[in-house]
Amino acid sequence: MQRLQLLESWLQTQLALLPRVARFPSQTSGKTPGERFTLSPASADASFRRYFRVHVDDGSLIAMDAPPQQEDCKPFLHVAKLFAEAGAHVPAVLAQDLAQGFLLLSDLGSATYLQALNEALDKDPVNAGSKADALYREAVDALLKIQLASEPGVLPEYGEALLLKELNLFPDWYLGRHLQVVPDAKQKMELERVFSRIVQNNLAQPRVFVHRDYHSRNLMVTDPNPGIIDFQDAVYGPITYDLVSLFKDAYIRWDEERILDWLIRYWEQGRKLGLPVAHDFADFYRDFEWMGVQRHIKILGIFARLNYRDGKSAYLDDLPLVENYLRKACERYRELSPLVALLDEWEGSKPPEAKVGYTFWNAAIQGHDPGRRPRRAHAPADRYPPQTVAARGWQGADRIPSGEPQARRFY
Repeated sequence: MQRLQLLESWLQTQLALLPRVARFPSQTSGKTPGERFTLSPASADASFRRYFRVHVDDGSLIAMDAPPQQEDCKPFLHVAKLFAEAGAHVPAVLAQDLAQGFLLLSDLGSATYLQALNEALDKDPVNAGSKADALYREAVDALLKIQLASEPGVLPEYGEALLLKELNLFPDWYLGRHLQVVPDAKQKMELERVFSRIVQNNLAQPRVFVHRDYHSRNLMVTDPNPGIIDFQDAVYGPITYDLVSLFKDAYIRWDEERILDWLIRYWEQGRKLGLPVAHDFADFYRDFEWMGVQRHIKILGIFARLNYRDGKSAYLDDLPLVENYLRKACERYRELSPLVALLDEWEGSKPPEAKVGYTFWNAAIQGHDPGRRPRRAHAPADRYPPQTVAARGWQGADRIPSGEPQARRFY
């Protein structure tokens, strides 16, 4: 029997047994649920899991099909419980069959953050930033709840072995299969040195619960907002990791000024709530960037693997944005400059033109008058409370550079 037939048979039984109020807690009256239902694809992720929307007379549910040979449902159930207890909005588990790899879940809807943001950009590009600010503020609030509930020994460690395993997807799949290059002995040694520096930074960061894919495709527009999905790979690891996933999203790009603004607001909230964020924002931002480098390298490897191994070619369209994230971060730190040189060698490109470099409060364009400011810069001293400005030593003329559009979509 095909898996779809097995799933339909299992759902037939579960829906007959499951009381209506258990399926839809907000609906406490009405007819007794029948056994009729229809299935439609809900989504497919980057693994072997499939999701179906189960349409019944009085609403819809979600069925997860996770073949036991490739997937394990137990981590999903464990993390769903942890995150729900933390106050995050995750799907309720209504029925389960771990032997077959089936779960029946509450439906958080079909509107992802990415869809909502793209619609806002299409309808009113000028004011789309306000919509983004509201959605990301709620996403940060939910993330803070999850991080505040963190404790060691509950989730797998995001340790050295896993960090390096992820980094090594880059030479195996991005270099070897996508760029079709084989690093020589000297290049391999240099790459290993860079990987070691990155992991050193990552392991030195404070540790919290980490969703591991906290981005616009895994956040749903719901009430309460956001609904959080695809969390089964959660770990206990660096505090900046989910912030990188959220703000340096592989599927939509925001200008660096806006990202910096969101990050500062998170940092301020985290400090007030007692999270172990760095005391100095400059240190916290450096950790954010270095964690980003690890994730960008990993994502390049994963997206290449999804194409060449799994036939999911759409992920190649997302490579340019991630490549851009990686280069821009590495160009800011002397210790990471060898990776930029290696990328230039492998891609056969010339060294990049002089880029805008900046510290967090002052900007100067290389080769130009240090007093000259980027065109779309704004003064933090004009945008934050006086006590915040004073605490950071900002001056009224200080600027954060930005020369990019508010957002750019990548499909």
